[in-house]
Amino acid sequence: MIILGLDPSLSCTGWGVIRAEGSRIAHIANGQVPTDPKAPMARRLSHLQTALEAVIAEYRPNRAAAEEVFVNKNPQSTLKLAQARGAVLAACGGAGLEVSEHAARLVKKAVVGTGGADKSQVQAMLNVLLPGVKIAGADAADALAVAIASAHLSYTPASR
Repeated sequence: MIILGLDPSLSCTGWGVIRAEGSRIAHIANGQVPTDPKAPMARRLSHLQTALEAVIAEYRPNRAAAEEVFVNKNPQSTLKLAQARGAVLAACGGAGLEVSEHAARLVKKAVVGTGGADKSQVQAMLNVLLPGVKIAGADAADALAVAIASAHLSYTPASR
């Protein structure tokens, strides 16, 4: 099973692709899609969608997973995040991918063991789970964590 993990953001969307075989996981690829903050919103969203369509076409995941929306204190930030998620989900939908959504606390708990883990703890655990992998940046690390959590959350020993 190839899983595409996504950390949607208007400024920089992270993505990570893993292979999950039972309880074992292996890194395939990861990256980030930044957008130009000076570009019009429609162009930024189109760029996100097109870039992720290319990732999907190259790695051909069986399914995708994304972090659930959380509400920021700033309504404008929440709206921009929702628009970026829409572009990301449209890329997945256009490829016929099922997308599971996971709360950030659940992702942290599945990867680190505690829902209150900080970013440095998540990244340290990624180094343990995916030794020697070069991670493109913080957003790609978050996306890999989402993919790994999705693999763990969908795996049960009875499903072997």
